[in-house]
Amino acid sequence: MKYTNITSAQLVEKLAAKPAPFLLDVREPFELTAFGAVPGVVNIPMEEIPERLDDLPADKSAVIIVICQSGSRSAGVSRFLVDKGFSQVFNLAGGTYAWLTTRGAGIP
Repeated sequence: MKYTNITSAQLVEKLAAKPAPFLLDVREPFELTAFGAVPGVVNIPMEEIPERLDDLPADKSAVIIVICQSGSRSAGVSRFLVDKGFSQVFNLAGGTYAWLTTRGAGIP
């Protein structure tokens, strides 16, 4: 099993799904303020993920979308979560940079 990369446009589709996906931003807290964030994210810095697995959905089949600034830290966390048994893990390719850029292009 592995994670799947998704685009900002695909994230918009997933945000409309019911139940809503769990949005996990793995950047440092100051980065959310300094660079922006996808609305509704739960911020758990990458280094804290192993100790904070209980802060993630108890249902390991829940949709989790992992986000960082560029998509690289979130890819590593996505791999880690799959290794821990989470089955629906998605990495936002291009991270918040891509999200904010596409929002400027008319994607909500």
